Amino acid sequence: MKFKKFGGTEQKVYDLIKPITDELGYYLWDVCYEKEGALWYLRVFIDQDEGISINDCERATAPISKLLDEKDPVDQSYILEVGSAGLERELVKEEHFEVCRGDEVRIRFIRETDGEKEITAVLAGADKEGVSVVCEDGSEKKYPLADIAFVKLYMDFE
Repeated sequence: MKFKKFGGTEQKVYDLIKPITDELGYYLWDVCYEKEGALWYLRVFIDQDEGISINDCERATAPISKLLDEKDPVDQSYILEVGSAGLERELVKEEHFEVCRGDEVRIRFIRETDGEKEITAVLAGADKEGVSVVCEDGSEKKYPLADIAFVKLYMDFE
């Protein structure tokens, strides 16, 4: 696993729309610009403490779309999608790990680690070397980023 670094287009879009999401009271979680088949998608993920509804997505889409049409920071045509980061969102940027410190996370390893392919634990922190968690017994353990496939927030729906 590596912390996500924005590509040029993603960074331009992030910088342009962050004032809009801030003004609307949303946290700009991520911007992804990716090709799927013949189409390009520009995906904007937003969040807020009380969660994101379809109305929030609609409320954010109009001003974001208008600004992107005016500034035209993307070279080719694309489909704009504004949505929630999701309950079990993936943590991909250093700031995500900071915001989610103390939350329960699910870590999937690239290969079996300590006899496990996946664990759930409380996030203690992360840096360029690894992800630290507090285990059920209260001990703290740090896993190297190179051993981790992904880290996602964990919600127990049972």
